[in-house]
Amino acid sequence: MAFEKIRGIIGKPEVGFECPSCGKEFIKEDVVINNYVCPTCGYYFRIRAKNRIRIVADTKSFEYWFEDLPVSNPLDFPGYEDKLAETKEKTKLHEAVTVGKCTIYGEPVCLFVCDARFLMSSMGHVVGEKIAAAVERATQERLPVIGFCCSGGARMQEGIVSLMQMAKTSAALKKHSDAGLLYVPVLTDPTTGGVTASFAMLGDIILGEPNALIGFAGPRVIEQTIGQKLPKGFQRAEFLVEHGIIDGIVERDDLKSTLYRIVKLHKEKDASKRYANFEEGSITSYIPKEIVREKAAHSELKDAWGKVHASRDMSRPSMLTYVDIMFDDFIELHGDRAFRDDPAVVGGIAFLDGQPVTVVGIQKGNDGKECSYRNFGMASPEGYRKALRLMKQAEKFNRPVICFINTSGAYPGMEAEERGQGEAIARNLYEMSGMKMPILSVLIGEGGSGGALALAVANEVWMLENSTYSILSPEGFASILWKDGKRAKEASEVMKITAQDLKQLGAIEKIIPEFGGADDTTVEAIAMTMKVEVKKFLEQYAGMDGEQIAQERYNRFRKF
Repeated sequence: MAFEKIRGIIGKPEVGFECPSCGKEFIKEDVVINNYVCPTCGYYFRIRAKNRIRIVADTKSFEYWFEDLPVSNPLDFPGYEDKLAETKEKTKLHEAVTVGKCTIYGEPVCLFVCDARFLMSSMGHVVGEKIAAAVERATQERLPVIGFCCSGGARMQEGIVSLMQMAKTSAALKKHSDAGLLYVPVLTDPTTGGVTASFAMLGDIILGEPNALIGFAGPRVIEQTIGQKLPKGFQRAEFLVEHGIIDGIVERDDLKSTLYRIVKLHKEKDASKRYANFEEGSITSYIPKEIVREKAAHSELKDAWGKVHASRDMSRPSMLTYVDIMFDDFIELHGDRAFRDDPAVVGGIAFLDGQPVTVVGIQKGNDGKECSYRNFGMASPEGYRKALRLMKQAEKFNRPVICFINTSGAYPGMEAEERGQGEAIARNLYEMSGMKMPILSVLIGEGGSGGALALAVANEVWMLENSTYSILSPEGFASILWKDGKRAKEASEVMKITAQDLKQLGAIEKIIPEFGGADDTTVEAIAMTMKVEVKKFLEQYAGMDGEQIAQERYNRFRKF
């Protein structure tokens, strides 16, 4: 009984109702104060457009656009005009989507919000026209677009005309993207059909609300077609993150602040300062702590085999540890948009003392449990494709890329071969070679074969003092050349795999000191030293043309 009231939009304040998930009874104010989330079980109620705007937009900042577009009945479908008139009267909406301009903590954006009360927010020609027109205006005004998607799909009463809205809205978003502007759709419950197959899935960053139903075909259609019962959680937002389709889940309480952070990270910069837009008063040097200096003074030089062991040490600081120390406001983004979110490859966007950057790397893990979860840093094809997706996103927004590498090599399993491991690595080498923004790659542990190179087609490559970079492991080298894997130590000496060897060969540009060895006592000193050097690296490219940056990278590899 109360189900319709809550899933539609909550009724009058004095009317009680129960949560359809946990059965708890509430009055309206209990849920409104909690941003329309059940205080007991966390169930997300569907909310009307004006309340969505209230949650994310600054007070009184929303300016309505295109409210009076003419409505027609393109197929002369019987009773359609009456149905529209009845729905308009009941919802007080002109159509299923509201579009306009607002600010989010002072940052101007174009906002569109779908409202499920209006014919399940199905996409008819007016919905498509309002979204396309809003996106076109946002392109002219150079505004990012934030869209709250919710729909049962195409509007049946409009037939092929409704279908054409999928192409129209997608084309408008392509022009917006080609202008270098940001689009962030937030997928709410439910987002299905033609909306999923058009504007809902075309974002630079795609977010979902917890447990939102998201899919092309509805669950009942799938079950009837294949004759099988779908597993629990199928087509829910969490399922889509796991399968690499959307970037992440955002809690409603965090929605406004998350959108603000994303918009700030994509704010357009002066081209002359594009890669060195650092805040005043940021660090210019770093002196290691006393314990670090003392440890460095008593450290012993390691031979090549010793460095191999040091690079593989599980206690060695990981990519995420360095990210946490060096960068601010890191937002992790997930998935290759096609198959899976590979946990071995981590990427996202962050600030480096006020300069937006994309950070991509291989996270091996710091204990047995995490190493197992991360597949010991051996990336699958979808991991490399995720990395490439984020780097191409960085190129669109003229954002430099910092890569951290620690892998024994790409995953050699049967599944990886089935999904095109070689093609994925080759594609990264191909695409990275021509990218028109600075790329820096740092080997922080092992750098094994093509699995490492797939993230190291950079303008400069650096290595931590005790890291390694090789054609394959010393064990594999000895087995192939000498038919004796026990000669791995001997192989490590002749392979020239240490940072010092590779600097001498000209294969890397810089060695980052470890102050006696990378561990939890030295990690802050290493990270802050690296941060200073990264800033110097980026300053070289301030104002440089993208073609020059790509040519410099080409020349770097052409010399080998």
